[in-house]
Order: sequence, then C-alpha cells, then structure tokens
Amino acid sequence: MPKQIHLNLFEMNCVSHITHGMWRHPDNTRERFNDIEFWTGLAELLEDAAFDAMFIADVIGAYDTFRGGPDTSISEGMQIPSNDPLMVIPAMAAATRNLGFAATFSTTYEPPFAFARRMSTLDHLTRGRVGWNIVTSYLPNAARNFGHDDEVEHDHRYEIADEYLEVLYKLWEGSWDDDAVLADKERGIYADPAKVRYINHAGRYYKVAGPHLCEPSRQRTPLLYQAGVSTAGRSFAGKHAEAIFMGGSSFSQVRSFVADTRRIAGEHGRDPADIKFLPGANIIVGRTDEEVARKVDETRRLRSIDGYLAHLSSPVDWTRYDRAASVDEVAASQGKTSANFRKWVPPGQTVGELLDQLGGLGRPFSVFGTPKVVVDEMERWVSEADVDGFNVVQYLTPGTAVDFAELVIPELRRRGMFREGYADGETLRERMLGAGPRLADRHPGARFRAPAVAAAP
Repeated sequence: MPKQIHLNLFEMNCVSHITHGMWRHPDNTRERFNDIEFWTGLAELLEDAAFDAMFIADVIGAYDTFRGGPDTSISEGMQIPSNDPLMVIPAMAAATRNLGFAATFSTTYEPPFAFARRMSTLDHLTRGRVGWNIVTSYLPNAARNFGHDDEVEHDHRYEIADEYLEVLYKLWEGSWDDDAVLADKERGIYADPAKVRYINHAGRYYKVAGPHLCEPSRQRTPLLYQAGVSTAGRSFAGKHAEAIFMGGSSFSQVRSFVADTRRIAGEHGRDPADIKFLPGANIIVGRTDEEVARKVDETRRLRSIDGYLAHLSSPVDWTRYDRAASVDEVAASQGKTSANFRKWVPPGQTVGELLDQLGGLGRPFSVFGTPKVVVDEMERWVSEADVDGFNVVQYLTPGTAVDFAELVIPELRRRGMFREGYADGETLRERMLGAGPRLADRHPGARFRAPAVAAAP
C-alpha cells in the first residue's frame, strides 16, 4: 500500500508571510488578515479538502537588520504588522469539526506556567485538535523586546527550551490524575483534591509550584511540532518532537536530516517512526502547462526582492551592486564571511544569480506543473527522502489552497496517498501518529505521568 501522507497549510497572521510581494496580486486577500472571516473561511476550505492542519508561524520581533532598521519590513508588510496566532484558533475551531491547528510559540522569553494554561484551554476548546510549534526565537529585535541587549546564544536557547518542556510535561501530564474530575453534584465535589498536586519544579531556569490550573484535556500535551536543522535543533527534536517542519538547502540535506533525527530519537528510547517529517512545499499547479507558466510568471513579476532580503536579515544590500559582480568579492569587502552568512549565500555566485534565487522558486521542494508532475515529485520525496508529508506554502491566498484542493489532492487520492476524509472526532495526534490521543509511552514526556514525579512535599 502507498504511504499515506500528511498535509498542513503554512500560514501566518500577517500580510506578507513568506511569499513577499504576492499580497499585491489582485486575487490575493492577505490584507484581510485582521478579519475573523478571513480565518474561518480558510479553515472551512481546508476542512473540505481534509487537510491535517493549518500550521501558523509567528515571530515576536521585527526584522530590522536589512538596511539598518525595520523600514523595509514595515513598508513591505513583511511579518509586521502581525497578530497572535493563538487568538484565531477558537474561531476556526468553531467553524470546523476536524481540522487541526498548530501554532508557534517561543520558549525563550515567556515563562511556561501561563503558556501551559493557554494551550490546555485551546486543547479543550478544539476537542484535542491543537498542536504547538516549538521555537526558541532568533531575531535580535525579539530579544530587545523582552529586556535583553542581544539574542540569547543559539545552543543556550535550546538548553532553556529543554527545561521549559520538562515544566510543561509536569503540568500537563503529572499535575492531575486522569480520574481527578468527579463532577459529583450530590456531594458537591467537582475534583478530588487527593488527585491534583503541586509540581514543585526547581531548576536552573524555572521555579514553578503548580498545580496546573486546567483539568486534563483530550491530548493533555498538544501535538509537538518543531522546526530547526542545527545540531542543537536536531538533538532537541529527536528528544521531544512528534512532527518536524523542515527546510534545507538540498534534497540530499533533507534526506540526511531525516535519517539523523530518527537516529537521535532512537537514542532517547523512542520509536523513530513516532516523528513525522514535513518539508515546506513550494507548489504552483495548473490544469495545463500554459496555466502553470502564467502563474509562475506572475509570481516572478510580483515577488519583492527587498522583502526577501529583509526576511533573510541580510546585512548586505545586494540591490546596490552590479548583477555581474561576484558575491564572494562583495562579501569580503563588507567583512561578511561567517559560516552563518554562508548558509544562505553560497560561494561562487554572481549578485544577479543570488537575487534570482530569492522568492522560494529555488527551494529544495519547489515544483511547478500539472497535477501529475507535482504528485510525481511529492511521491519521490516520500519514497527517497523518507518524509511523511508537506507544509504547503501559500503563494496566493486563498488561490494556492484552492488549487491544491481541486487539482493535487484528487491526484494524491487516485494514487492512494491521501485520505478520502476524516475519522470524525479524532485528535490531531491520533490523525498524525495513528495511535492514541496521548503522548506515546516511549516519549520522554510520558515519564512525568507518574504522580510520584510531580508530588507535593
């Protein structure tokens, strides 16, 4: 039987998320992101197509490196203004029955206790359809917004995140017993105090007494997404993540990342198959080659070079240089030779080649064609890179989602690669992992279920 894949739509509560300049397209509705109907309508569209979830990105600072300030980001609507991703989920959940929602939240700058309550509340309101995309935040402006002079060092952020997760597991998994809630009207006892406990966590970064303020929700711990391909990110993902949204510079790098992260998961005593890998998918599909060519031309014509350079936090304004100039020579003249800089500016290019690649049209999973062409490439990645599905990038809202629902999903179903509909009432974890609504017994967070681990003194 063909492998059944998972599909998320990649979104953000802003005007220009990741396809910069496209909000200007006459058929785009991105400027309506402040309207609740924008979100409920999109959720209904995804539910009709049986998408697994809407995956909502977030940042907690402005991109203000390019040209020495935030002006380009602001004028482009490039992730500013942006709204809280958690706040739109209840309305979308009310408009749907089965669609899942994965929201981004950072572990670096806000304490875990209040976040634990927000996510438990969402898990109750969605009846177990919520996931959390765990990030550690990387923007210098984000650090300054929360009282720091500069970014917290990269690997240190993951050390903080690891303890953050421990606190959350204690709250979500260990603070309340499964049968703590009695709702006994005759005796006037809602919950049994003997089955609700403090966690009394005292670690290097956090001191949290508990108890958790929410009774157990269907999943308790939301489905855990993670994004990051660094060494520290892979180590963290192998321990904690259940679904990984991933990038990468090439097909071979993605395949290597998947294999290495599954290995790390095994070292933590987990089943490597308990992690689902979902690369970002840049797909432009049409009924004919001519329709595809027209859509690609529109994308190339509308893409904003300034927007992409701002998003990349480029310390060099490449638009000031001749297209024939050597990237290496320009970088050397500007003193930009760090490994971090080289991750997105490979050597040996001209300025023109660098600028032409901006816009997602050259990302590892980028395919533009008719449904058969698109699904052939999806099938190759599933087969040869061992990925489990895709995070579909929106070039046009809601046009990309509409095209995917009308053209790609029928071809996936024809090949037996995608569900015909939902199992009504399933949680997001049950849909993604095929087991129960709770963390797998082999997951490191499951050990905090034992009352002794989170007992009061």
